[in-house]
Amino acid sequence: MEREIKDSDGITWTCIQAFSGLSNTSKAQDAAEVEGEPDSYWVVCTPSGGAQSVRLKLQGKWEEEYSDEALLKEIKTQQ
Repeated sequence: MEREIKDSDGITWTCIQAFSGLSNTSKAQDAAEVEGEPDSYWVVCTPSGGAQSVRLKLQGKWEEEYSDEALLKEIKTQQ
């Protein structure tokens, strides 16, 4: 559950669902889910440059359903 996108400044953002490193996939999904908000997940996006990582709350299958532009918009909103 990792995705890379590049912004207009040439920064490559690596976005990964929180807790995706857990050994059991269903447990990782449960751990990353936003409490009280079904089908919402915590995602951390880390830049290749000097900018700070951001934590996003995204819906559903974000790695497939969000366009690059939508993810970049979410990142800019949280910076």
